[in-house]
Amino acid sequence: MDQTRTQTGLPFMKMHGLGNDFVVIDARAQPVEVTPALAKKLADRHMGVGFDQLALIEDGGNADAHLVFLNSDGSTSAACGNATRCIARFLMDETGRDALTLTTTHGALRAVDAGNGLTSVNMGPPVLDWAAIPLARDVDTLHLPIDGDPVATSMGNPHCTFFVDDAEAVDLTTFGPGIEHDPLYPERTNVQVASLVGENHLRMRVWERGAGLTLASGSSSCATAVAAARRGITGRAVRIDLDGGTLHVDWREDGVWMTGPTAHVFTGVLTPEWLSHD
Repeated sequence: MDQTRTQTGLPFMKMHGLGNDFVVIDARAQPVEVTPALAKKLADRHMGVGFDQLALIEDGGNADAHLVFLNSDGSTSAACGNATRCIARFLMDETGRDALTLTTTHGALRAVDAGNGLTSVNMGPPVLDWAAIPLARDVDTLHLPIDGDPVATSMGNPHCTFFVDDAEAVDLTTFGPGIEHDPLYPERTNVQVASLVGENHLRMRVWERGAGLTLASGSSSCATAVAAARRGITGRAVRIDLDGGTLHVDWREDGVWMTGPTAHVFTGVLTPEWLSHD
């Protein structure tokens, strides 16, 4: 981190989408280096701030902004749907615009004001090819050779979706880690368990790669909607109820659109003393 930032402290914002929470650092005016060690320190909910993911807003060049994501264990992620929606809402409020384009490692994402305080982001087309997800070997992504017959999808990060009778009954704290580290997923995976509760209506719970049990996940919701449509469990537009609230996902020709609420909880400053202490 540059010397100016460590002398004056580092401003940040705390945001969440359905309880999927983020520390967001605006690095457009002045670059900020966040190392994996600093991300892990900041993610500590007792001695830091706490988050599921950390997001950096960087200058976007021809786009409105470029987003970089880190998980709470310090690893990087190419996509984070709820953080993208939160930042899109922040930038829309800042600029007075109702549509913008954000870039990520996964690609360019279109965001729009959906009205009634809701924000929509097009997370792009799902990745269904085994090598691109990536998986360790050539298998049928609609029926993985893992107990429980899950589906593999990538929305910029890998996902493994299980359709179960009752998502509430699964102990994700024990089930999730084993699937996250399954050898079929060389870069680990996000894990979802989902059950059908009505027509085009799913109940879903999430274990996130590099973060653990979370109240919600945007990319997981998109992956689950795609998996459910591919299996014929639902149509392509679904309601997904998560532990933290409800998202609406619509798999259209131009990509997977996700719509839901966001919250900017507070703005703070990390002190120079905290930043400099190992």
